[in-house]
Amino acid sequence: MKISLETLKHIAHLARLEFSPDELSRFYEQMVELLDHFARISELDTEDVPPTFGVLPLYNVMREDKPGETLKREEALMNAPEQEEGFFKIPTILEGEN
Repeated sequence: MKISLETLKHIAHLARLEFSPDELSRFYEQMVELLDHFARISELDTEDVPPTFGVLPLYNVMREDKPGETLKREEALMNAPEQEEGFFKIPTILEGEN
């Protein structure tokens, strides 16, 4: 697959990227190499290759979610810098009209 220099300039413009002529020339050469590589890969026969998303078998390493004992309110609030009426007190972030 070939790409023109004008197409590369257009892609750079869409991505809001500015390149010097030297950078654009270098990126153009790299893009041509990259697209040639993709073209070679697409020629491979992958008919009998199952789709994969990783090379290692993955499994969930997290424990089963089971309900257990919860902290008592006093324990949860023990190290809170501020508390009010049995709840954590945090600074106001958004102020609305009252």
